[in-house]
Amino acid sequence: MLTSDHHAIREAVRDFVKSEVEPIADRLDNEGAEIPHELVRKMAELGYFGLIFSPDYGGSGLDCLSMAIVTEELSRGWLSVGSVMTRMLITGTLIEANGTAEQKREWLPRLCSGEVLAAAAFTEPQAGSDAAAVRTRAQKNGNRYLVTGEKAWCTFANRANVLCTLVRTDPSQPKHKGLSILLVPKPGDAFDPPRLSGDPIPTIGYKGMNSYNVAFDNYEVPAENLLGLEEGKGFYQLMATYEYARIQTAARAVGVAQAALDAAIRYAQEREQFGQPIAKFQVIRHKLAHALTEIEAARQLTYHACMMKDTGKRCDLEAGMAKAFAAEMAERVTSECLQIFGGYGYSREFPAQRYWRDARVFRIFEGTSEIQYEVIARRMLDRGE
Repeated sequence: MLTSDHHAIREAVRDFVKSEVEPIADRLDNEGAEIPHELVRKMAELGYFGLIFSPDYGGSGLDCLSMAIVTEELSRGWLSVGSVMTRMLITGTLIEANGTAEQKREWLPRLCSGEVLAAAAFTEPQAGSDAAAVRTRAQKNGNRYLVTGEKAWCTFANRANVLCTLVRTDPSQPKHKGLSILLVPKPGDAFDPPRLSGDPIPTIGYKGMNSYNVAFDNYEVPAENLLGLEEGKGFYQLMATYEYARIQTAARAVGVAQAALDAAIRYAQEREQFGQPIAKFQVIRHKLAHALTEIEAARQLTYHACMMKDTGKRCDLEAGMAKAFAAEMAERVTSECLQIFGGYGYSREFPAQRYWRDARVFRIFEGTSEIQYEVIARRMLDRGE
């Protein structure tokens, strides 16, 4: 399944993580600090933000499987690092699939190079899984839109230069039919109150990237930033890009679980009780064996979804299965690996608790597990399986 190029990509990213990410991840997580700007810049220079995009726009033109490999290795170092590229992936795939020729020329090269950092503003306080319930209004006024409303869980919004925002452009249309996507520019590392304000949401994990509640108050957006320059297509555009997003999230979960297992193996071989390393005890060995088996199962589900995507086949079923299984696997595996550390697993002196806290988010973001199973069930029954 993996070519020599895939293996070379994995080794290169692994070297980057060992030198640039692992030395700082625990300290920054304990401090609740964000990913350093310099680290984001290095990721951009290495091409991580443009992996799957066409070379015509500054991307690398690699396959989905390469994207999953890079994501897994970055997340193995620190989930937040593996998640930086998620923002550019979502926004970039939306633009590449739906943007006008001018929009592609304007945005994609800058997203690939890291000149522009992106964040997604889809969710609202009353519109999470029900994306069609979005209320944020974008009213056309000459050559601009005036955006008013609230968004929630906008991760990386403070650092972003553009917010990929789902808005209601036609309130007379029912639910999803009146939605559009706007590319909302903003000052990087700042908001613009009172027209555009943001408040961080305290979270138990995922510390390197803050999530924000964002409020728009007649915030001006050029009309040329309407994705595809056609209103009412936003919901359909968004649904189509979820295949990539869910595959990438599954790969992130695999990376975090693998990091937890790596740490548990090292600890089990070093920690002695009753005169021998605890790795000699069957109960510990079996915990490790179960973890390895589950991780590999999730990895292969993810790779299978990648191969479907790379051959141009519809893969919302495969992406949903990979995301749902990997998310729940990561929660189980990181919990069991923390258990191997005993009391030290609950201490911030060791990274086991970081993996456990980070893993819990996978069942929630990029479509909850409940939504994934609904997607899976619908497709299964539609296909008569």
